[in-house]
Amino acid sequence: MRSPPWFFTTAGCKAFFCALLLALLPCAAFAGNSDEPVLPTPAQRIVTLAPSLAELVYAAGAGDKLVGVSAWSDYPAAAKALPQIGGYGKIDLERVLQLRPDLIIGWRGGNAPRDLERLKTLGIPLYISDARHLGDIPRQIETIGRLAGTPAQAAREATAFRRELHVLENRYRDARPVSVFYQLWHRPLLTVNGQHLIDEVMRLCGGVNPYAALPALTPTVSLESLLAADPAVIVVNGNTEYWRQYPQLDAVRRNRLYAINPDFLHRATPRLLEGARQLCAVLDQARK
Repeated sequence: MRSPPWFFTTAGCKAFFCALLLALLPCAAFAGNSDEPVLPTPAQRIVTLAPSLAELVYAAGAGDKLVGVSAWSDYPAAAKALPQIGGYGKIDLERVLQLRPDLIIGWRGGNAPRDLERLKTLGIPLYISDARHLGDIPRQIETIGRLAGTPAQAAREATAFRRELHVLENRYRDARPVSVFYQLWHRPLLTVNGQHLIDEVMRLCGGVNPYAALPALTPTVSLESLLAADPAVIVVNGNTEYWRQYPQLDAVRRNRLYAINPDFLHRATPRLLEGARQLCAVLDQARK
């Protein structure tokens, strides 16, 4: 069995696959609840087309209604035991039909547009989700709660998310800015721009992204430009050893190289708050 892209794993391996997937995100033009279907009764058999969506269903209190998930759906642990309907790049439509769902939840930023279009023709209610901002996450949990008939638990989870987000916003509102480079991949050198959800987390913590103004959501940058930017902190999704060969960088000289589990920053789920807490703690260390 081949190793999964780290975008979908807890171990955080195979970072290049994540970079490729993230490069698809500029096509995601909608956010939040723009594609919420109207159901005659709450959904009882739900299929999700991305690992983050399975997490959101559990967060909304509807995990017991999941009958199928995408490959690499590994959190919570119960999701790993569910039937799989293919990977994010290609959905097995025949397998989906065999599971007899009364609600399918897809991801505009990651699922192939051709698959989403074909699913629409099947007559099965389809909610197309896409979180582009931190505030979209609790709204999507509430939407899934409405669709699945679990609005009370979804509301509690959404409220808890907003409360913790508010705590972080207040704590770091006036934090001294710290320049930080977020590495998606090192060959080629990929990062995020100012429109990316990760950049929003960085800004929440008082981080300043030297590549925020670039037009591409996940731009390729040169080593020369990074040496010129000389960030105070470098955050990676895997091993930090690659950067030891560049002692001219302030982050390397001062040992400000940090690795954060990509599941905490690349999945738009409640666990993103854990990624935010870890990133904020990293920048606090740099301020000291």
